Amino acid sequence: MDRIDRAILNSIQGEFPLASRPFAELGAKLGLDEDEVTSRLQILKDEGIIRRIAPIINVKKLGGASTLVAMSVPLDKVDEVADIINAYPEVSHNYLRQDKYNIWFTVSAPSKSRLDQILEEVGEKTGCPCLNLPTVKTFKLGVKFEV
Repeated sequence: MDRIDRAILNSIQGEFPLASRPFAELGAKLGLDEDEVTSRLQILKDEGIIRRIAPIINVKKLGGASTLVAMSVPLDKVDEVADIINAYPEVSHNYLRQDKYNIWFTVSAPSKSRLDQILEEVGEKTGCPCLNLPTVKTFKLGVKFEV
């Protein structure tokens, strides 16, 4: 990663242009052309430095529901359980951790009833209960890493 990649990463974290050609606008701001911006972003994605560029939507403001879920899964079933969880398009993140509760994932659904249905199904399919940890209060709205 060079200084140009770092400048692109720093720029897209907070003020991503909302325009018909956002990468052209981003490039103009950085003195680059659109193709160089998109090419560099693709390389950064291919290298695993960025996962995706997407908006963060407040599902609750749209009438939906979201939650963080923790599960205690036997180590020999982790991959199987992760596959079941990952089959739901409403799941955005799924992590393995070293603890009693070793699988943690986030779910966003169009309604609380759909969210509850997903958690019930995951529990039934895996044989592992879901510990539902909904947000009570948001303390941090965003993080920007200076790269």
